Amino acid sequence: MNLFKQIKVWVVALALTTMSTTTYAQITNDISHDEAFEILLAAKKNAEDSNVLVNIAVVDAGANLKAFIRMDDSFLGSIDVAIKKAKTARYFDIDTGKLGELTQPGGIIYNIEHSNDGLMTFPGGLPIKNKDGKIIGAIGVSGGTIEQDRAIATAGAKSIVD
Repeated sequence: MNLFKQIKVWVVALALTTMSTTTYAQITNDISHDEAFEILLAAKKNAEDSNVLVNIAVVDAGANLKAFIRMDDSFLGSIDVAIKKAKTARYFDIDTGKLGELTQPGGIIYNIEHSNDGLMTFPGGLPIKNKDGKIIGAIGVSGGTIEQDRAIATAGAKSIVD
C-alpha cells in the first residue's frame, strides 16, 4: 500500500473512532422518555375510560418510536397503523385526519400516502407540542373508530401541556 493510501486509511479510522466516542445530547425540542410515558399512559387511561382497545405509539422529534403499548386483545393489525399514524403526524406536523382531507382524489397531495414506506392519512395521529408550542414528537392511536382514535390521541397529546 502506498503512503497516500495509508494516510487515507488512518484519517478515516481516526474520524470513525472520534465519531463513535462522541456523546450526542438530546436536542431541546425532543420528547423525553418521561414525557412519552406520561402521554402514553394518559391516552391509555382515556381508552380504558371509553372501553376501547387500541394500540398507542409515541415517536420523538425525529419520528423514531419512543414508547408503545398494545392493550390486551387489541387488533394486531393496528400495531403498524398506530406507529405509522404517529410517524405521519410528525413527518408533516399535522393531524393525520387533516392530511387525509388533502390526499383525496383531486386533492393537492393525492397519493402522498404511498411515500415514506406508507403513510396513514386518516384520524388518530397528532403532533405533540411542549408548553412553548414546539413540536417534540407525535402520537398515533389505532383500534377504535376514527373518532375514538382521534379523541384518545388528543387526550395523550394534551396531557403534558395541561
